Amino acid sequence: MPVKIRLQRHGKKGKPYYWIVAADSRAKRDGKYLEKLGAYNPNTNPATVDLNVDSAVKWLQNGAQPTDTAKAILSYKGALTEEQAEAKFNAWLDEKAGKIQAKTDGLSKAQAKAKAEALEAEKATNKARIAAAAPVVEEVAEDATEETTEVVAEETSEVVAEATAPEVKEEE
Repeated sequence: MPVKIRLQRHGKKGKPYYWIVAADSRAKRDGKYLEKLGAYNPNTNPATVDLNVDSAVKWLQNGAQPTDTAKAILSYKGALTEEQAEAKFNAWLDEKAGKIQAKTDGLSKAQAKAKAEALEAEKATNKARIAAAAPVVEEVAEDATEETTEVVAEETSEVVAEATAPEVKEEE
């Protein structure tokens, strides 16, 4: 059953007085209603509005559609319209999504931290292995250095000799 929050007219000719009601949308303007939410008297200056805000909010949250005039009165009194309720709901969803994102970020940071610690431990292990193998490598390097120096010296002297020798052109 589609429910509307609307005004129901009472009072004399030229002196209207309205009840704010939740009614079936198929009911007559001044006919049967489901619940009386308040009263609106436009004859006073300023207009008087008596509204049961809790009941109005309950009906709005259950899907009741206010008419344009009723929507203006409800928002004037601070009762939530459907759009405002939707905005609060979306804000709640955004907050919830933010909390979930923060949780996943925290978990990914923890994983990254654990990975970095494992990498540092691996680097320390590799340095220890390199330090243990260093004396053996130095002995091999010393032997290789003496032989390499002799070979490099011979090759260098050959290159220098070729570069300083005069070029001889062959005549035809």
